[in-house]
Amino acid sequence: MERPYYNHGGRAYVQRTYYVGGRPYAYAYRSYYYGGYRYYGYAPAYYYQPVYYGWAYNPWPAPVYYNWGYYNAPWYGAYNYYYTPYPAYPTASLWLTDYLISENLRLAFAASLSGKNASPSSSPDLLAELTEPVGLPFASIFASPDSKPAAAAADAKLTPEIKQALADEVKEQIADDKTAAEGTQKDSSGNDAPPALNPKFKIFVVSSDLSVSDEDDKDCTLTSGDIISRASDKADEDNNIDVVVKSSKKEDCQVGAKVSVDANDLQEMHNRFREMLDTGLKTLADKSGQDGLPKAPDTTTKSGEVPAPSPDSNVQNELQQQQKDADDAEADVPQQDTGDSK
Repeated sequence: MERPYYNHGGRAYVQRTYYVGGRPYAYAYRSYYYGGYRYYGYAPAYYYQPVYYGWAYNPWPAPVYYNWGYYNAPWYGAYNYYYTPYPAYPTASLWLTDYLISENLRLAFAASLSGKNASPSSSPDLLAELTEPVGLPFASIFASPDSKPAAAAADAKLTPEIKQALADEVKEQIADDKTAAEGTQKDSSGNDAPPALNPKFKIFVVSSDLSVSDEDDKDCTLTSGDIISRASDKADEDNNIDVVVKSSKKEDCQVGAKVSVDANDLQEMHNRFREMLDTGLKTLADKSGQDGLPKAPDTTTKSGEVPAPSPDSNVQNELQQQQKDADDAEADVPQQDTGDSK
């Protein structure tokens, strides 16, 4: 559910409330125009102290051997042919990279169960368990209920090179957040290219199912956890932009395929990336000095771009009403078909 939320300094913000596993979550987004198209950019409600971002950016004193606790989880069993966590972490950026990838895959698996067996509202305990990382609730789910866990495939594997490219972008974002926390970030007033078109962000983690076509007009699907790379910094007249599939699960678009996606879809992927990164940084702050992780410096927070939004309380009722309307409409279809046939 999206609605106007906040106005400040000539900027308009919206808030979105997401509902998953029986729990609502809310984020704020700055609305602005670029190249004649409207974009929404994630607006953090808080920042950490600059020294914490520096700790997350620079190498740790020694490599960390971390037990994620998900090796026996159903979602990992479904995707371990595709994804394997690093054996050790010399930097927080690599730890956060595995956090980002694993959360996308966890959500994709939960969505596949939702599509097969139950709606989120009718099976909240199961989906909450599958979509909640250890230690804190995860704040958003964007995988389609049509996504399906794939069987093992030798040619579908997240390579160290792709994970390193993603880790480099994690460091880039941490550096930007440090600058924002220091109060030295210039006010672009929406004139700069959104991350979807910004040359310094090339790698994107797919966060929702997309049906696309390759250069031969063959249809294929990208699902949550696939990795794509933008092939150009300019969108066409329809605001579409070419990307190259860098890593994908079995039955998704082939690695190396060039496909076209809407620039706003890329922007939403980056929004999810930033949201997950903030959740991962919170996990590191909460677990500072525990489970083999090094002790972090000052992990207190300061005000961010906007006040933290509160989830809309009527989202569950809205979803239930939409589900009821959809069920009623579906139930009417056979009767209409029968009448037409006569």
